[in-house]
Formats: sequence, C-alpha cells, structure tokens
Amino acid sequence: MRDSPYLTNHFLIAMPRLADPNFFHTVTYICEHDADGAMGIVINRPLDMTLGEILGHMEIETTDPLIATQPVFQGGPVQPERGFVLHSPLGNWEATLKITDAFGVTASQDILTAIAGHHGPEKNLVALGYAGWAAGQLEQEIAENAWLSGPADPKIVFDMPHEQRWSAAAASLGVDLNLLSGDVGHA
Repeated sequence: MRDSPYLTNHFLIAMPRLADPNFFHTVTYICEHDADGAMGIVINRPLDMTLGEILGHMEIETTDPLIATQPVFQGGPVQPERGFVLHSPLGNWEATLKITDAFGVTASQDILTAIAGHHGPEKNLVALGYAGWAAGQLEQEIAENAWLSGPADPKIVFDMPHEQRWSAAAASLGVDLNLLSGDVGHA
C-alpha cells in the first residue's frame, strides 16, 4: 500500500470523455507530484519527428538506424521546445530528476549524446514538452473524473507500441475503457 497521497511513478490515464486536445486518450507518466503540483510526460503521442532529426539539429551523430528512426513524443503542452528523456536505469546525467531508484527524467544534452553513441540508458523515451499541474489542480481533475491513476509499468512505457499504451495502462488496473461511462457520479 502507498502511504503517500501523491502519484509519482504512476500513470495518469485520460478518461474517454476527457476532450482536452492535449490529453485526449493519453497516458501520462507522472515524474513528480507533491504539494506544489505535478509534472509528467505523455508516453503515447508520437510527433511526426524522429530522434535522428533531433540529433541532427543538435549536431550529434549516430550511425545506428534504430536510434535514428526512434519516435519522439509530444510530452505535453508545457515548454514544447524543450526535450526530456524518460529513462531506465537512472544513470548519472547532468540534469536528471530521480523518480525512483530505476527511473529518471533528464533534460540535458549529455544523455542524447550517450544514446547516439550506444552509451545511454538501456530504455528511453524522448519527448518534447511536458504536462504540468499547479498545486491541487491534478487532485481536482481526478475528483472530477478526468483521469484514472495507477502504478506505472515500465513494459508499457518502453516496450509496448504507442497505440496500445492507453488501453493497456487501463487494463493493468482491470479497467476496459470501452465500457466506462462518461458521467460523473457523486455519492
């Protein structure tokens, strides 16, 4: 059982009725959540861009076609020009937020250079932008039935095709999103 009311290292799964175009049918990995707010990376919305293109803009070379063709994700609507790498293992990078002993999110160029040269973390997801919530905002949205939340599964983050992540994250909680009502109930 979790003693903390916070959702760090959890998925936020958009409810089917959530119409905000930034989060429609998304899964967001929560990197940090505390009394001051929350920050996460959307893990199932690929951009029309590859890691090779990002590396090229940064003048970082890679000769590996698997790295060059890796998709880049729209991590959220906040700072969409800024890159973030969600990764495992944690490693030792210049600008890393430690999420757990196994997960981190890094926003420094050194990790991209390492990934391009096969010295980076074994698992990684590159995103532009992030999702952010002010103090109490995420809790209010959950109370309004906008999100499901549950423990994150690294296999869903890193190993599953992006188009399956939304339903798989819900299924990991025993929820079939196709059967949910969009109505908010109050007891």
